[in-house]
Amino acid sequence: MVQITSEKIDVQAAVESVTTPESGGIDLFIGTTRNHSKNRAVAWLEYEAYESMALKMMERLEEEARSRWPISKAVLIHRIGRVDIGEASVVIAVSSAHRKEAFEACRFLIDKLKQVVPIWKREFFADGTVEWSRQYHAEEGTTETL
Repeated sequence: MVQITSEKIDVQAAVESVTTPESGGIDLFIGTTRNHSKNRAVAWLEYEAYESMALKMMERLEEEARSRWPISKAVLIHRIGRVDIGEASVVIAVSSAHRKEAFEACRFLIDKLKQVVPIWKREFFADGTVEWSRQYHAEEGTTETL
């Protein structure tokens, strides 16, 4: 399952959605808003996405993970809009019969999501400045710090 939401992410619901009787391992990645970046205090983050393309790319990533590892279920959820300090901006949950495959698939999914999915992050600093901190380049498939 893939999802982009403007609501707070329910981490427990994500875990429950990948829990199956045959799964001996569930790996979970939660990306949260931290209170600092580049040696500066962060007030909050804001995410934007090209939603239709982002969802398609997230679905492709899930399909690729399924082709590489014997996973039972996978969930990729990314938040858009304002995300306050300590709140989850992205959650990846993967279940598999064994922990190794769950770990590897989860790591692949978060790393590739950050590389190729068109989601942009803007940092709002405590001093009132605002910066785009990550920009996706569709034609190159790379990211860059601005």
